[in-house]
Amino acid sequence: MEAARMDPADALAELSRIRLDEVALDDVLARVAELANRAVPGSVHVSVSLVQAGANRAIAYTSDLARSLDEWQYAHDDGPCLDASVSAGSVSLPDLADEPRWPGWAARARAAGVQSSLSIGLPIQEAVTGALNVYGGTTHAFDKASIELAEEFAAYAAVALANAHLYESTATLARQMQEAMRSRAVIEQAKGIIMGQRRCSAEEAFTLLAKLSQDSNRKLREVAEALVARAAVR
Repeated sequence: MEAARMDPADALAELSRIRLDEVALDDVLARVAELANRAVPGSVHVSVSLVQAGANRAIAYTSDLARSLDEWQYAHDDGPCLDASVSAGSVSLPDLADEPRWPGWAARARAAGVQSSLSIGLPIQEAVTGALNVYGGTTHAFDKASIELAEEFAAYAAVALANAHLYESTATLARQMQEAMRSRAVIEQAKGIIMGQRRCSAEEAFTLLAKLSQDSNRKLREVAEALVARAAVR
């Protein structure tokens, strides 16, 4: 059953009233998932995944289907949620019937009634990352406005995750955030190199990086660093 729709401004206002220092992390993320599902046009299922110390889990979800689609990715170490977590970017799959990067996961999702998806990375710390995953029941469910709105909800999830780890020293947290930013920067550098060499779009460049990562069984950041290093010595 589809959740009752909600005005995006009202949903974001409700999130802004949550006292992160007074509410448990799981409860905050469950509320983020619920409100995103009700406010993002085209959404029928939402989950928030967490990657910490090499362990992946769906920490909040609006349905068992959303959880199962995330858990399939963890079990197979393959899928858009994981790539979004690594890249700290947004991975949009408008039509799962035409998705060559993750055919196994896409086929499972389509069999469950999901036709499109959107995963937005949450760059928190080097050891703690995650993604907000939004699933659509139709192809091309998420337009530019929907993606931007989902990114706003992801920002709340990121703040909640960061807040949960404030017991660490300010200096340590700053170093980890800087490292997350550097990881994203080197991925953007690598995309720029590919775009220049192949005269392709940014999305096509990221797709190629993701495929190289998958084929070589290396993290996306490591593939990007290697590409940038090779370009620097030419």
